[in-house]
This record gives sequence, C-alpha cells and structure tokens, in this order.
Amino acid sequence: MNPKLQWLRNIMSTSDLQGLIISNPTNIKYLTNLDAEGILILTRKENIFITDGRYIEYIHSMLTLYDEIIVYDIKGITQQDYENFFMYCENVGFEENYVTYSSYKEYIRKYKINNFVETENIIEKQRMIKDEEEISNIKKACEITDNCFSYLLDYIKVGMTEKQIAIEIEKYYKTRADGLAFETIVASGENTSKPHAVPTERRIKEQDIITIDMGCKVNRYCSDMTRTIFVGSIPEEMKKVYDIVLKSQNQTIQQMRDGTSIRMLTKMVENEFRLKDYDLIHGLGHGVGMEIHEPPYINGKTEAVLKENMVVTDEPGIYIPGKFGIRIEDTVQITKFGSISLTKSEKNYIII
Repeated sequence: MNPKLQWLRNIMSTSDLQGLIISNPTNIKYLTNLDAEGILILTRKENIFITDGRYIEYIHSMLTLYDEIIVYDIKGITQQDYENFFMYCENVGFEENYVTYSSYKEYIRKYKINNFVETENIIEKQRMIKDEEEISNIKKACEITDNCFSYLLDYIKVGMTEKQIAIEIEKYYKTRADGLAFETIVASGENTSKPHAVPTERRIKEQDIITIDMGCKVNRYCSDMTRTIFVGSIPEEMKKVYDIVLKSQNQTIQQMRDGTSIRMLTKMVENEFRLKDYDLIHGLGHGVGMEIHEPPYINGKTEAVLKENMVVTDEPGIYIPGKFGIRIEDTVQITKFGSISLTKSEKNYIII
C-alpha cells in the first residue's frame, strides 16, 4: 500500500478511529499525489476517492495497484452507498480546522456517522517532517529562487516600477519552475515599512531601499526568501537597522537544530530587538512545504520544538512606519546537530 496511507491507517488504529474523511485538498495531494477535486475517505478496509467525471480519466492514469484506492464518480453514488461506507465504524474522524459547520452537519447526515470526532491535525503534524523527496523538491525551488535573485541584481534599474520587477520575477519562475509559491512582494522606499506590501507603480529612485519577498514551486513544494537591497549606497540610519536584523537572522540560523524550543528562539530575537528599542511585529518564521505557510509557526506562542527534517523560514524584520523596513529571510532545513540554509543568496549589504 501507499506508505503514507499505511502510516495514516496505523495512526487511526492507535487513535481508535475506524473511519476518516479527508477534504483538505493539500492533505489529499500529500497522501495520494492526486491533484483533483474530491474527498478521500478511509473506511475499515478501503481507501476511497470520491470525485466527478472531469477527473476520472486523470485519476485512473495516476493510480496503480500499489495505491489501493477505489475511485467513485459522485453521480453514481446512492444515498445507501453513502450510509454503507461507515456502517461498522464507531468513530469517524474529520479535519476540524478545515471543515465548515455546514459541511460537518452534512457529513453526519449523508454518511449516517455515529460519532464524528476531531483528528487534531494528525496529517498536518506528519507533513511538518519532510522526507528525502520533499526536501529535494524544496532545494530545487530554493536554487531557482537564488538564481532569480542573481538575475534581478542585474535587471533592476532606476526608473523601473515595483510592478515591473514583480512581473519579471513571475516570468522567470514560469519558465523555470511551476510558477509562484505566493504573490511576490516588491516594495521600495517608504513602502518597505509595510510587511505585506503589494507592488505599486512607485518607481525605483537613486539612494532607494528595496525589499523583495519571493518564492516558487517545484513539484508542488515551495521556496521562500526575502532580501533587502540598496540603490547606490546605504543611508546610515538604514545600515544600523540592517545590522541588527542581519545579526538576529544569522544567530537564529545558528541556534536552529533538532530539539530547539520555538518559543525560546523567538524570545531571543524579541529581546534583542527590544534592547535596541524595536519590536518584532510578526512571527519569526513558519513551516514551508506544499503550502507557503504551514506548521510549525515560529513565534512566541508555539510551545513546541524544532525537529530533524522540518523546513522552516527564519525572517526577522524591523519596520519604521512611513520611513522604511528591513527584512531578511531564508528557507532553512533543520538537522540533528544544526541547520542548513537552503536559500543561499548574499545577505551582507547588497548594493546595486
């Protein structure tokens, strides 16, 4: 059987779950490699994917006997079929952080479920630890991102708009990867003080500051990197802030390893910023995988530790409203005795 489905069945057995409904499309892709609309259900003995006629041919072309998944066209399922799926299942699990209340009620009615129970993110928790193939895909995405950034350093010119640069990044990714991992952030001048700035028609000027937050996808897996660059020279006030952010970013990477407390890691940066009269106004990072933001979330509220083969970001930032902001971010692989930065672009005073 597909090893990810076998793993999930083992978890179900130890959790006293006889059935499971998986409706989150990212979790379905993770477990089955299928990129199609539908619902995956696990009964006592069968793995069933319910979809519609648009995807039947594609799904059959993707599945093998090894996958052990039975495919149903939703049009051919009767109410009695629905009721039979979980007939001998005392407890059926559902994804409480994805299913709406209306869907929750509909599932109970349609499948005649006796006891519908929360699964406490069992799939998302497993997704936090990447296997060799997943890490390979993320590394490829990071390499393309590094190459794109090198290209941008020659491409960006005074007079260009933020939108022009963002469009060029998208073009670069479309021909070399599976497209954007998220909407690119290109911010310049005073716009850099907004952590989630949207590219505008503002033109790059002499003595400007530019923040670029970018990432692509390879085989559904994401990269994420932010660099802050300067046009011509670095004003002294910005240099002082840049030094603080870079120092914290490098120290965080050095502290990241299997067993490191996420809360303490974040507190270290928060305290460092406060000593300089600044605040860390967003999380220190987040998990990266099939989604650009996924667990673990690196912030002061997360009572968990980093584990080997997690892939996370390290992205401290300081923002001075109406003036400028500086953020430096890398995608990082956690190892048993340290960490590896998968994005490797230059960080020390990037001047174009």
